[in-house]
Amino acid sequence: MTAHSMTLKIDDKVLDLPVRAGTIGPAVVDIGKLYSSTGMFTYDPGFTSTAACESKITYIDGDEGVLLYRGYPIEQLAEHGDFLESCYLLLYGELPTAAQKSDFVHRVTRHTMVHEQMARFFQGFRRDAHPMAVMVASVGAMSAFYHDSTDISDPYQRMVASIRMIAKMPTLAAMAYKYSIGQPFVYPQNSLDYTSNFLRMCFSVPCEEYKVNPVLSRALDRIFILHADHEQNASTSTVRLAGSSGANPFACIAAGVACLWGPAHGGANEAALQMLQEIGHVDNIPKYIAKAKDKNDPFRLMGFGHRVYKNYDPRAKIMQKTCHEVLAELGIKDDPLLDVAVELERIALSDSYFIEKKLYPNIDFYSGITLKAMGFPTDMFTVLFALARTVAHRGLDRPVEGNDRGSVAAHRSPASDLYRCAPARLHPGGPAPLSGSAGSGTTKGAERRPSYFGSRFDGTQQ
Repeated sequence: MTAHSMTLKIDDKVLDLPVRAGTIGPAVVDIGKLYSSTGMFTYDPGFTSTAACESKITYIDGDEGVLLYRGYPIEQLAEHGDFLESCYLLLYGELPTAAQKSDFVHRVTRHTMVHEQMARFFQGFRRDAHPMAVMVASVGAMSAFYHDSTDISDPYQRMVASIRMIAKMPTLAAMAYKYSIGQPFVYPQNSLDYTSNFLRMCFSVPCEEYKVNPVLSRALDRIFILHADHEQNASTSTVRLAGSSGANPFACIAAGVACLWGPAHGGANEAALQMLQEIGHVDNIPKYIAKAKDKNDPFRLMGFGHRVYKNYDPRAKIMQKTCHEVLAELGIKDDPLLDVAVELERIALSDSYFIEKKLYPNIDFYSGITLKAMGFPTDMFTVLFALARTVAHRGLDRPVEGNDRGSVAAHRSPASDLYRCAPARLHPGGPAPLSGSAGSGTTKGAERRPSYFGSRFDGTQQ
């Protein structure tokens, strides 16, 4: 909505630019006509002060350490919900009722298998290929198999493509892992929940029974929730740009997976573990702390501080608790790498240098430790991030204004139509409240009008 206007004077020309206000967060100056009026562009590398689109999905206040999905604090969703509930919330705008949740889980569960011919693709990769290279190829390959859900102008097909991506990403990720270690692929088991099924596909073998540890399953579920969306960041922007041309949706998701691979984005937790490996032993920590404090030394502590959060990352608080729960459950006490991590955490939370500069351990630090303790190799960390972020990458119905296929946007249905394509499934009673969180501290309703934000480059089964 337009709040007021701002006057901009360039030489002898005066422009009145509309100022728009979202539900929460800063107002934005609409400069859409700046070039046509003045022949000038704005210059803002990294979109640090530029809103790229309107959204009702996610809101971040980095100064206050706030992250909201559809108006719900991330702390409530991680504590009281599960990943598929969060997927439903991000897709449809409200938390599901019991009936809606059951229907959504059923739809996702019945799409977990991939076409059997896709298994042959993996044989073409070297065994030592990075799992993200395999994921980029296999996700893109889905465009060759699922031709009935590639028309992004059709709300129903967009919904089917979204469900397929959420359902099949764990299967593809597990296949990439199994191939890298030379073990046979494990088919999904529909009787298990989302993360338990994924753990079984990764770590079970045909010759013995595998029982899922509920503590580990819940920990992985939280990791997925915390990584599910993070505003219009690098990978989401990549999918949105690719989708604006009308490209195949699965190819667009593959582009987002490729973007996630970078150490400044999805690869950050892998980089944090590599740093711990470089330090090697607790006795070496003082030397590396001194290097980190030396402005002339190129060494940087990975997994500390955050480009967006100037306060404490709210996800890190949840992940810290989850990390220690996993370590306690597994009884890991003799891993030198984890010893280094625990000591680094202690120093960062007590050393005045870290406190003053707000270099707190972030979500990548804790999630990296947690995933390593659970048995995942470091090159799988980014794959898990890509799996969790799939629901954020499905927003192909949000066109990029001014693209070279601008006419395509005119006939696309708005995003809300995607959520109305199956009215029989929508319960008239509205969403069920999160258990144990009835109204306590929630800012629900914040998604009723758009928030404006920039692209934060943080850096039958079918």
